[in-house]
Amino acid sequence: MSTRPRVLERRLVARTRIFRVEQVDLIFSNGNRRCFERILGGRGSVLIVPMPDARTLLLAREYAAGTDRYELGFPKGVVEPGEDLLEAAGRELREEIGCGARDLRSIHKVSLAPGYIQHETHLVLARDLYPERAQGDEPEPIEVVPWDLDALDALLERDDFTEARSIAALFLIKRFLGRD
Repeated sequence: MSTRPRVLERRLVARTRIFRVEQVDLIFSNGNRRCFERILGGRGSVLIVPMPDARTLLLAREYAAGTDRYELGFPKGVVEPGEDLLEAAGRELREEIGCGARDLRSIHKVSLAPGYIQHETHLVLARDLYPERAQGDEPEPIEVVPWDLDALDALLERDDFTEARSIAALFLIKRFLGRD
């Protein structure tokens, strides 16, 4: 099973302003043929865990069109052409939270649904914060919500904290901080 399937054909079957859907015909090493559809990724994204001190996380409450409600999560955004991950993280932090960070560390990389979405999000820890705001593309101001690191169970119980990347970031950052 370690041999990757051979691609027989790729076709772009749909395109929107933000999504491209590709159909891929494959043949597996055992001779089975399958047609898969996948959402093609772009440049990747960053999700930032800002910590103004050793016990506090900063979360962002903003409208999420997918769920049609306001969600609480960590700031995030797309890596722009020519930006490296940490530059993108610093820019998104300034745009969404109104802070710069003297210490940005890439912690881990996660995928959303690798069976059909070609996308990776890089989790970045931001520490040694200072006030610095940059204009972003958000349609309204984002509410910044400080959260105590010792109250993670209460955060996980909230109805508006559901995004898998933010939940994964909590566990990965807590593990990283235990080693740091």
